[in-house]
Amino acid sequence: MDFLKIFGREDVASKDIAKERLRLILVHDRANVSPKFLEMIKGQLINIISDYMEIEEDGMEIKLTRMKKDEETTVPALVANIPIKKMKHLAKI
Repeated sequence: MDFLKIFGREDVASKDIAKERLRLILVHDRANVSPKFLEMIKGQLINIISDYMEIEEDGMEIKLTRMKKDEETTVPALVANIPIKKMKHLAKI
């Protein structure tokens, strides 16, 4: 989710902007959380993961969706796609 692309970049097609806005609305409705809350989660994940590996933040995607728990029940799920550039070498404990 790159809000800069939505509001600032001219090379993004209007249909892509509309799709992203609709996706944000659907996420909010499904999980009852704001896009700002999702960005906060994304920032915290970046901080934690950056201690252990170098990641490509621009390619990172965080979304809320629903998963089947059993045949009758669905539950919210946080899905993260985080491109890793390389692992950091840390002293083994």
